[in-house]
Amino acid sequence: MIAAAGSAWFAFGSSLAELALARAAIGLGVCACLMAAFKAFSIWYPVERLPSLNAAVMVAGGLGALAATTPLAWLAPLLGRHGLFLLLAALAALAALGIYSTPDKPASAAGGTLGQQLRELLNVLRSREFWRYAPMTASGLGGFVALQGLWAVPWLMQVGGHTREVAAFHLLLTTLAMVSGFLLTAVCIGPLRRRGIAPGRVMALGNALGLVTMLALWSGVGSTHALWFVLAFVFAVGNIAYAEITSRFAPTLAGRVNAALNLATFVGAFSIQWGYGVMLDGLQAAGRSIADSHRLTFVTLLALQIVGFGWFLWNRRAARAATGTQLQTPDGE
Repeated sequence: MIAAAGSAWFAFGSSLAELALARAAIGLGVCACLMAAFKAFSIWYPVERLPSLNAAVMVAGGLGALAATTPLAWLAPLLGRHGLFLLLAALAALAALGIYSTPDKPASAAGGTLGQQLRELLNVLRSREFWRYAPMTASGLGGFVALQGLWAVPWLMQVGGHTREVAAFHLLLTTLAMVSGFLLTAVCIGPLRRRGIAPGRVMALGNALGLVTMLALWSGVGSTHALWFVLAFVFAVGNIAYAEITSRFAPTLAGRVNAALNLATFVGAFSIQWGYGVMLDGLQAAGRSIADSHRLTFVTLLALQIVGFGWFLWNRRAARAATGTQLQTPDGE
């Protein structure tokens, strides 16, 4: 309902301050949506279904992102700002009513005081399992978010020599790739598990393929659009990490675990997005061309992602060695 109110406020706002506050209200209203869905899935469904369910809700988010491109451009001249944001307010209110009318699962409420919940969150943040996944997710998913959100278009224009129109078309392709990756994960992860292929292995393979694709982009090998499509597709598979880490904690901690990993992702995205610009400016100030500066910054990000993925693999091997046998986990890793 906060998002609905923010959308209605944005529809009628007349000053920059009003629009900024309304936009903040929209962000505040929707910020918990994804993690709340992950938490609800962990309560209502067995752990082996979490990868496909999480991917399914990501498909819904991807369809929303697609709706904000060409369909929004079609509607804008017809409805204008007022009509568009009033429509968003109505849709958000309907979603809120639907969620409110859904009954809670008996005995699913989190217990304990605020202090106890904070202590449990600190225990999650101090755990080895959390730090096994966090560097890979922050550098991998966070790095892709940083590129897709800001630096992909400058890369395509200043390194690839594409026009802004072609670069903009790339954004549509990568969004389609992400939705395809989420959809394929939702549909295929269950059958793959039944064939003995654990979700953790699918995630690891996706991360490895993402690193190879990053290397191909940096070296200029292959079709640029095809490589960005593959990159978005395989990093969508990386969202399996949320289900994987949830399975390693008590179900009552699912919300805090997913929120902590999501925080790591967005801290990584922000840091990489900012650091990319700082390094790019520094290299140009040192006399490098804009294309060379992009390439050096890009390969630095790739090295960071390799370190994060290597940390994940090393910790998995260390855990297996500590038990003297293959680590027995809910996904069969």
